[in-house]
Amino acid sequence: MARALVLNATYEPLSVVPVRRALVLVLNERADVVETNGMVWHSAHIEMPSPSVIRLRRFVKVPYARRVPLNRRAVFLRDANTCQYCGRSAENLDHVIPKSQGGLHTWENVVASCRRCNSKKGGRTPNQAGIHLRRRPRAPREHGWLFVAVGSRPDPSWEPYLVRGSGQESVVRVNASG
Repeated sequence: MARALVLNATYEPLSVVPVRRALVLVLNERADVVETNGMVWHSAHIEMPSPSVIRLRRFVKVPYARRVPLNRRAVFLRDANTCQYCGRSAENLDHVIPKSQGGLHTWENVVASCRRCNSKKGGRTPNQAGIHLRRRPRAPREHGWLFVAVGSRPDPSWEPYLVRGSGQESVVRVNASG
């Protein structure tokens, strides 16, 4: 299903919606089309380019800092479906410091792992089990919520709107680790 990026009036990314929802916002004059995906929607009375990026006409105050929910799908996206101990295809989630030893269910303590490594580690820390993490787990940054919403790489036309502030040219990557 085609999706569209919704920008605030200040061009800050707000959410990702189905293209049909984006069309309704544009037709109700609540948003303007910024980028199109090349397709055209037809009705009996109107022809309209299919939006890829829309901008709301009025500023919407977001009263909270957007956080990526800690769930299986989000961890697998962050870790690129790869075991963080051996590099094989991941099938499970693992608490680096087991909950039985006081570990918390946080982004910094949960990694994707394969069955073999998860079984080998058991209820021990990686040091106790004689295995090592390939990279330190951390919470997704900035637009990490976007990748959970989309589930894969965003549309290339969205990249100019996802560029980090302060003039940096780095675009948020799928693994949301940087």
